[in-house]
Amino acid sequence: MIHVSSNETNETESILDAISQDADRDVQIVRTSIVGIVANVALAAFKAVFGLLSNSIAIVLDAVNNLSDALSSIITIVGTRIASRRADRKHPYGHGRAEYLTTIVIAVIVLWAGITSLSESVRRIIHPEPASYEATTLVVVAVAVVAKLVLGRYVKGRGEALGSDSLVASGTDATMDAVISASTLVAAGINMAGGPGLEAPLGAVISLVIIKAGYEILREAIDKVIGERVDADVARAVKTSICSVEGIRGAYDLNLNDYGPQRLQGSVHVEVDEGVSARDIDRMAREVQMRVLQQTGVLIHTVGVYSSNAGDHGEVAEMRRFVEELVEGDDDVLEAHGLYVDDEAKTVRLDIVVSYAAEDRDAVYQEFVSRLAERFPHYHFLTVLDPDISD
Repeated sequence: MIHVSSNETNETESILDAISQDADRDVQIVRTSIVGIVANVALAAFKAVFGLLSNSIAIVLDAVNNLSDALSSIITIVGTRIASRRADRKHPYGHGRAEYLTTIVIAVIVLWAGITSLSESVRRIIHPEPASYEATTLVVVAVAVVAKLVLGRYVKGRGEALGSDSLVASGTDATMDAVISASTLVAAGINMAGGPGLEAPLGAVISLVIIKAGYEILREAIDKVIGERVDADVARAVKTSICSVEGIRGAYDLNLNDYGPQRLQGSVHVEVDEGVSARDIDRMAREVQMRVLQQTGVLIHTVGVYSSNAGDHGEVAEMRRFVEELVEGDDDVLEAHGLYVDDEAKTVRLDIVVSYAAEDRDAVYQEFVSRLAERFPHYHFLTVLDPDISD
């Protein structure tokens, strides 16, 4: 008979809870996307009917545009379905990054809409055409503006709440469509009041706004695919959770990889007293993994260990103070950790974090080590230049 301890049961329950939350998130994303599809198809039908009845090719073409907008929601659903697949032998970290790929596709759609709109606006500025506004056309456009604003706000809001960049991109796309249509209404009002024709200039300005929005969505998605620095608030929350475990004196070298929205995994080094047994280290490591997952949703799969001198006295205390002074005196040195003095072997182990903002990280590191060696010449320093990967 296999006995399962309460800690192991809690850890299993935490993992199952995380999986359940992911599944619920995926369902909510798909439901929101379906709302987008239904809304765009309904708008397309509405515009097509009025376009045909009023013999307005502009409204009919706008109806076709609404059908293409539904494509963004379909892409989001496909991406979410792919991202929700479990890890397998070929993709051991899961398929979560598929959401970023769908965000890139939607961003390209937004960019393309902005570019084509800008091109048409510039053409009309160079070759102006007299505008003709009919009451039916303006009513249809006004209805579309309200519907698209409501839809865009809803989809984007759900995307922010669920941490879905694809939904945020789709919501932005809908909002930008509404802004373009609204500019047409503004231009029509000015024109009907006897003012100049501003449809083309307004269209050009709005197009630039759309291009900027598409570029920002694209840049953020590409940054996540490439790999970017972990959010400072997340890093602090994870380290705070780790340091709350009994026996751990510090948390360093937090290395988190983004395998999709709300799918952070990584490793960390913890500092413990040199006399701690392997049994206690094993307990701490498992408790770190369980506690961080429960409190932050981040999966720590590897916990490395730094040993710390049992007592900060004599030369050990002097060396620690000197290291702290060196760190405080150099803006390029962010942190020095993992200090352990082996008095018998006359060796010192230490990791040094130098900012990527430093003009020459290697030179800063070498200067730091040289000053240590100069101050304590009877020790051999085994140091490592750590990457500046988290706050």
